[in-house]
Amino acid sequence: MAVHSRRSYRAITVLSITFLIYQSLLANAVTYNVVNLGAKPDGKTDSTKSFLSAWASACASETPATIYVPPGTYLIGEAYFNGEHCSSTNKGITFRIDGKLVAPSDYWEIGNAGSWIKFERVSRVSIYGGVFDAKGSSLWACKASSSNNCPSGATTLAFYNSNNIVLNGVTSINSQMFHISIDGCQNVDLQGTKVSASGTSPNTDGIHIQLSSGVTVLNSRIATGDDCISIGPGSSNLWIENVACGPGHGISIGSLGWEKQEPGVQNVTVKTVTFTGTENGARIKTWGRPTNAFVNRVLFQHLVMVNVQNPIIIDQNYCPHNSNCPNQNSGVKISEVTYQDIHGTSATIVAVKFSCSKKNPCSEIKLEEVNLSYMDQQAKASCVNAQGTTSGLIEPTSCF
Repeated sequence: MAVHSRRSYRAITVLSITFLIYQSLLANAVTYNVVNLGAKPDGKTDSTKSFLSAWASACASETPATIYVPPGTYLIGEAYFNGEHCSSTNKGITFRIDGKLVAPSDYWEIGNAGSWIKFERVSRVSIYGGVFDAKGSSLWACKASSSNNCPSGATTLAFYNSNNIVLNGVTSINSQMFHISIDGCQNVDLQGTKVSASGTSPNTDGIHIQLSSGVTVLNSRIATGDDCISIGPGSSNLWIENVACGPGHGISIGSLGWEKQEPGVQNVTVKTVTFTGTENGARIKTWGRPTNAFVNRVLFQHLVMVNVQNPIIIDQNYCPHNSNCPNQNSGVKISEVTYQDIHGTSATIVAVKFSCSKKNPCSEIKLEEVNLSYMDQQAKASCVNAQGTTSGLIEPTSCF
């Protein structure tokens, strides 16, 4: 009994100490209000320096720091948040954004910057809320005019070589290029993301992930002109769940295999996604070029297709404009891909298309409970260089 009491006392003591430490951290937390640092919520005054000043202070803090953006509209130019010189004891930086950040109206001001708002080498950075408006429509119009005098465009919100990132309730509209890019990062959690751009806007991927692991995308709504989510080389341990996609090009692994030496993609789960009027649903695409890249251990589960042009597609002959890749075999090895509980409607008669590499046929493809129709009639499936198995109801009839 005495031993039990001593253990209970120790447990209570540890809990008390932990609580006191937590209270101490809260008491020592510091907040930097961008308005107090000179930012103007009028949408006209350039507030970039105030945001960078808030970052410099938060970065130098040895206690948890919050950067607060009050309601209002803030004009922000190219902004670079570098964590390389943050305090070695920095406990993390939180952005709480109740306002809207807008890019300059002249797309040239950020159009060749690569990224409008860029984080690099940061750790334990969280962004809660906020609307990011890159005002990309004028640049899209420039590109649609076939003018050679247009900048390439900037990604709205980019994270490079960073760890332990949280984005919660972030909204990105009218990006010039990609809306959110996760590149070379570990442990990234995106929840409640909203992306909105015209269905004809070029290269405006909603969320792009590459060279990253441990990325989670939950409870998000993405409507854009390119992939809702694109997964590039070197991505692993991804979890994508409860996403509404459309308009857009679907959720794509790829394109892969442009480089001869290129890391592969593995351990990807995409579940509970509704695709509405998209060009593709669950897509894997690879260049028709020699490479050592690969795709394996992928699960597409509980997907609903609503009038989708290519609900299920693997295209290993990706070669836009027939440049640098015609008549070549893709070196990307695709294996262990499962499609489970996929149902809905196709906008084309071929609802399932596996166009795989002659040199490296797709293998261990599994279709389980797939039910896709075309205009209230039976759809078709097409297989080239693909091997796999089926179980349960399969419509259209398997071509394995």
